[in-house]
Amino acid sequence: MTLLDGPGPEPGPGPRVTVLADDLTSAGDCAAPFRRVGHPARILFSAPPAPVPGPGVTAIDLGSRLLDEKAAAARTRRAARLCAGSDLVLKTVDSTLRGHVGAEVRAAWEGSGRRAVVVAPAFPSEGRVTVDGVQYVRGVPVHESAYARDPVHPVRRADLTALLPEAAALGADEAARLPELIGAGRLIVCSARQDGDLDRFVAAVPRLDDVLWVGSPGLAAALARRCAATGGAGAAPPSAARRPLVAVGSVSPATRRQLAVLHGRDEVRGVTVDGAAPTAAEALRGLTAPVLTLRTPDVRHTPVAARALARSLAAVVRTLTGQGLVDGLIVTGGETAATVLEALGVTGLDLTDEPEPGVARGTPLGGPPLPVLIKAGGFGDDDLLVRLCHLVRNPTTEETPA
Repeated sequence: MTLLDGPGPEPGPGPRVTVLADDLTSAGDCAAPFRRVGHPARILFSAPPAPVPGPGVTAIDLGSRLLDEKAAAARTRRAARLCAGSDLVLKTVDSTLRGHVGAEVRAAWEGSGRRAVVVAPAFPSEGRVTVDGVQYVRGVPVHESAYARDPVHPVRRADLTALLPEAAALGADEAARLPELIGAGRLIVCSARQDGDLDRFVAAVPRLDDVLWVGSPGLAAALARRCAATGGAGAAPPSAARRPLVAVGSVSPATRRQLAVLHGRDEVRGVTVDGAAPTAAEALRGLTAPVLTLRTPDVRHTPVAARALARSLAAVVRTLTGQGLVDGLIVTGGETAATVLEALGVTGLDLTDEPEPGVARGTPLGGPPLPVLIKAGGFGDDDLLVRLCHLVRNPTTEETPA
């Protein structure tokens, strides 16, 4: 393996990094920090049949959050075996602990063959921190937050030591204990309130390839800082979109506020898709605004209804792109993004950058050659969609829209 034995920039061609993600936005969010420090990065919508050769970052959307626990664990285990030869393996978990956290961590550990596991789901810049093994969102334990009422992935436990009772728990000031626990082959839960805590945990590990790393974009960024490439070239920005489409499937309150602010601008018009894709496509064809939006209804739905709405939304997007009526795409919500892009024949994304936290920008592998931005549902301030629309139409300028 080529990974450094100690902290510092990676010499030569750089490490081979694999990110195993339970949904598409997690794949983008955890690959983007490595792209930012000079590593080439690609997102794949399913596990490839063989390991991806050469250096760089490959983030694989396993879609396991949509499966039952047994199937999610089996898919994760198979993918972890496939990437066992990577220099660095990062298994994503949602920073609010949605999904099959315990089952997927154990399956990834078994499949990867790593000596030990370090679990650190904190994402301090987004208000998601771990205190004494308990996960909080802006000061509220996640099982008491709005994520506990998620109709698809409700969070029942905030205590990681209850989800992973075999784990050793470390506070932010106990990073020096990591080498001993890793040598003993332990599963370790790390508490972190700020990015510096995550940096200390990563810096304390002599060899990153001894460990299966488990976390959210906060941990990904700490690992990327340690593995910063020397002289890596940045990717060229995507082409400008003359008429982008914003497709919103997330019912996160943050996303819906962002959409309301976007609709306050004169150049934006949109429709709601409620299952009748041809009707929504015809309504959008009749609009002349330079920015179009397509949304599912604001109310939360059962998993079956939500998937049906995502398919209808994807059918509308396929129609509009096929007719050349839109030439850029902003999608919110990981499940929505996966459904939409797969409907377009896209198998993955070459990652350009992370223009904002929780946002991945890239160019499609397969499908139509249009710029794509994917936003995690619960991230960002109220003006975020306004900025992303400006960015997709003006990709080479840093000017902020008024």
